[in-house]
Amino acid sequence: DGYYCQFLIDVERQEYHKPTGQITGIDLGLKEFYTDAQGNTVENPRYLRKSEKRLKKAQRRLSKQFRQGKKQSNNYHKQRIKVAKLHLKVSRQRKDKAIKDALALVQSNDLVVYEALKVRNLVKNRKLSKSISDASWYQFTEWLNYFAKIYRIVCVAVPPHFTSQDCSVCGTRVQKTLSNRTHQCPNCKTVLDRDHNAAINILKKGLQYLGNHLNGTVGQTETDPNALGESDLWVFNGDIENLSCLVEQGISNSDVERIPRHSVA
Repeated sequence: DGYYCQFLIDVERQEYHKPTGQITGIDLGLKEFYTDAQGNTVENPRYLRKSEKRLKKAQRRLSKQFRQGKKQSNNYHKQRIKVAKLHLKVSRQRKDKAIKDALALVQSNDLVVYEALKVRNLVKNRKLSKSISDASWYQFTEWLNYFAKIYRIVCVAVPPHFTSQDCSVCGTRVQKTLSNRTHQCPNCKTVLDRDHNAAINILKKGLQYLGNHLNGTVGQTETDPNALGESDLWVFNGDIENLSCLVEQGISNSDVERIPRHSVA
């Protein structure tokens, strides 16, 4: 949609991050873009869904103007540019949101834990593929790791196994379908929004891994997530030693007691 001039400059960017004393885990989703361990949610804007009607109309008009085996008219090329601009707008909206959400998360926390989702496998589900692509989780996590490096905070990706099924209070495994949006534990009677429960479990997994890292037991004990057969676990950037007090503190009993056991966000 225009002409651009790019200059590549190799500069080691470093931003000052004032310690906040805050740690969080986030559960990426389709209903909400993400839910954090404190129960806060970020809206999923669904940019493609909102533009779908205009895109379909523009694409139909383009198809009608196409001439098989003939030189395409000027009107065809004008319409092709219109369709391309609509797609470009959606792409830019996704990128802008990913940057703003990732930056806000990094600036307000000293530790961020998220799920290492295999998006390529998830989009194979035809019923969810468009919604997953529209959410653009991968782009968001890429920016999250980029800003974590710049601001020198710790960003951890943990395996997603059973984060939605396990009770974040007592650990009881409660089977759920995708349509079941509420976590109800038959053991400790905790009632939470499904995504909030998952976000707390994600944070706990990250703290467990970092605790093992600080103790020098990563990959050596049964308490380490990798020793339990969970793969694809990484620690991204940051000075873990500065987080030792937060990791040791973890989720305290008082924090657990503040979890609303009979409320759904």
